[in-house]
Amino acid sequence: MVDFLLAPPYVKQPPPESAYRWAEFHQHNPVKNIRPLPTGRPAHVPKIQHASRWEWPGDRRKRKERQQAVKDCFKHAWQGYKEHAWLQDAVLPKTGGSENQFGGWAATLVDALDTLWIMDLHEEFEEAVQAISQKDFSRSNGENLSVFETTIRYLAGLLAAYDVSGGRYPVLLTKAHEFGDMLYAALDTPTRMPQHPWKWKDAVAGKQMQAGTQTSLASLGSMSLEFTRLSQLTGDPKYYDAIARITDELEKAQKNTKMPGLWPIQVNAAELKFEEASFGAGARADSTYEYLPKEYLLLGDPNAVTQYQRMYEKALDTMKKHLFWRPMTPDNSDLLIASDAKVGKNGEISLGHLFHHLTCFVGGMVEIGAKIFNNPEDMVTGRQLVDACVWNYKRMPTNIMPEMTVLAACPKTGNCTWDEEKWKAETQRKDLPGILGFPSKEYGLRPEAIESVFVHYRITGDRTYQDAAWAMFEGIARLTRTEIANAAIEDVTVAPNLENLAANQKDKMESFWLAETLKYFYLIFSEPSLVSLDDYVFNTEAHPLRRPK
Repeated sequence: MVDFLLAPPYVKQPPPESAYRWAEFHQHNPVKNIRPLPTGRPAHVPKIQHASRWEWPGDRRKRKERQQAVKDCFKHAWQGYKEHAWLQDAVLPKTGGSENQFGGWAATLVDALDTLWIMDLHEEFEEAVQAISQKDFSRSNGENLSVFETTIRYLAGLLAAYDVSGGRYPVLLTKAHEFGDMLYAALDTPTRMPQHPWKWKDAVAGKQMQAGTQTSLASLGSMSLEFTRLSQLTGDPKYYDAIARITDELEKAQKNTKMPGLWPIQVNAAELKFEEASFGAGARADSTYEYLPKEYLLLGDPNAVTQYQRMYEKALDTMKKHLFWRPMTPDNSDLLIASDAKVGKNGEISLGHLFHHLTCFVGGMVEIGAKIFNNPEDMVTGRQLVDACVWNYKRMPTNIMPEMTVLAACPKTGNCTWDEEKWKAETQRKDLPGILGFPSKEYGLRPEAIESVFVHYRITGDRTYQDAAWAMFEGIARLTRTEIANAAIEDVTVAPNLENLAANQKDKMESFWLAETLKYFYLIFSEPSLVSLDDYVFNTEAHPLRRPK
């Protein structure tokens, strides 16, 4: 377990002068009345995690060995980043090059900060903090910036590192504050919705900005945790005020969309129109829904949180009706999958039976909501969603779930029993019963499945999910390892050629491999008190933000 009091002393170095002072940015659309940050005594929330149980010495030894294997995997990838791409956004794990796709501010370094601390790698953490303290984050090497990615990776990464290290490194909050001021400038539009992508150089030049007419839902609703925590830590309510305005607009629109309860995947943020017909909980929408119960936890104040509970429960009810479906499997497993749906001109709803790896986060979201809102029935729904992801991992010859899978569907109501003739008539893969095909066979080092497996284990204490996590990790670690780090995989649906793994590897390692995937694998084998769900809220990039007490 990490001991917050045993870190080596931090030697502060003066940060460089920033090229641009975003705190002094002139707003064309200033907010006249900033609402205060809710500071009431946190509402009573039921405990999320299971009570710790006694552990046989042999079980403890096995768990610690597994945890060490995850840590060793992290250290290998971190060392590869240090040697080949230090201070760049990402390392290329096969060729040893680097790339800068997220502003050029060392995304992997910032994203991995809290993981370094959690894994008790304090010397590496100190080195990374020192590098950050000397970096100017006020300007980017790109023309445009993703407000979404900058928020979830950089702002959250710095805030979480500050939180898990017990506030011992003030420079982390200083840098987070700088990012907050920069991102706040991206909200300087007539509707106070973020411009996406953000033309930051136009902002510096003093030009008027407009929110986009084709903006992803996630870009609107995925700033609440980060901006709320920044207000809590700095005492400046303007960040909370910014996301509260977005939340109000989402709530106004929630019952008036073509699928009441949900918002379309794409919205017109310039005119606050939510008229599109495609809905889902996956790509481009995911964290807007994920953040509703989590903002409830982070805000705490009973006078402010009921809005988030209300919005979440409406959204989940609609997901159950229109997005969740049962796959037909040879073993008649009790599973649920969340997919996208479209609303036709006459109001008819067509559900696609495409299983995205990204939607595996939904099971964990539903289970957290079930615990904090005291709804035991939703624990069953959450378990069904988690089990579907575990099932898909087990079905693959690599023991790794691909990006996209098409499965045979059961009727919406009634029996859900295996029909082999029906499956054979529809499938493109007769070697994988239950599977119809794979629009994308890749695995991009994604975290969503282990995220929900981790949440389910922490809530229930069911150790069979630790075994499921270990099987997942073994498959991933074996096939993704390169001499430098870990690589995404081209095709996980065929048996691997162990003599030539490189042929099936892509020269790509996203920063979330270190920020999310390996963090969740490590934590599922840790003592439950390490980064407890009763003390922290994880943002969508797995950055733990401390809950108010």
